[in-house]
Amino acid sequence: MHTYKAAENALKDKVILITGAGDGIGRVAALTYAKQGATVILLGKTTSKLEAVYDEIINAGGPQPAIVPMDLKGATKQNYRDLAATIEQQFGKLDGLLNNAGILGSLGPLEHFCVSTFENIMKVNVTAQAMITKYMFPVLRKSPSASVIFTSSGVGRKGREFWGAYAISKFAVEGMMQTWASEVGKTNIRINCINPGATRTAMRASAYPGEDRDKLATAEDLMPTYLYLMSDDSKEVNGQSLDAQQK
Repeated sequence: MHTYKAAENALKDKVILITGAGDGIGRVAALTYAKQGATVILLGKTTSKLEAVYDEIINAGGPQPAIVPMDLKGATKQNYRDLAATIEQQFGKLDGLLNNAGILGSLGPLEHFCVSTFENIMKVNVTAQAMITKYMFPVLRKSPSASVIFTSSGVGRKGREFWGAYAISKFAVEGMMQTWASEVGKTNIRINCINPGATRTAMRASAYPGEDRDKLATAEDLMPTYLYLMSDDSKEVNGQSLDAQQK
């Protein structure tokens, strides 16, 4: 899996929605999927970043992407309903959903957590991902083989001091994935998690400001796992939480 190499145009004719697509892992996943022939829908809160990714894809000769500016912290169920309806109208189906967007908040003892920060983290990292997945289900069912990927974390598998609401949100994501995966069973939809591990991103830098970033994996290094789970080569994989880096 960590050395997975997809066939050329492995995602040809697939339509894939990526949240948090403006930078970091989401940006690289969008570029990777587009390079493999997918039409990507770029969702994020900063339009200028989405436009930059759009330009990169077009300049590389990829299929024309779509841009959806949306701040998950303030998104409503009507926003998600409208998005699903637009995807169905424009594309007729949805083959993949990468729930990549997330916020870290502030690290520290749970005893001292800020209530408003806690609520924001849970809204973006858990509630928004549950909502967008729920409302995408009708268009995911129109795909012959649809993949939903949630983003996990090592601190969402084993509790670690000072990771607070972020860790709690990732435990919730793991549980949500497992519950949903057990419900879809042997349907056309499969649902899994990826734990990116320590990666050279802005979020990682804010959590470990003194760390030597040059020693970390890049988002590009993780893409074999992201590509594997989105390709039809993983159509029998369901309910798994995979590590994008070898331990």
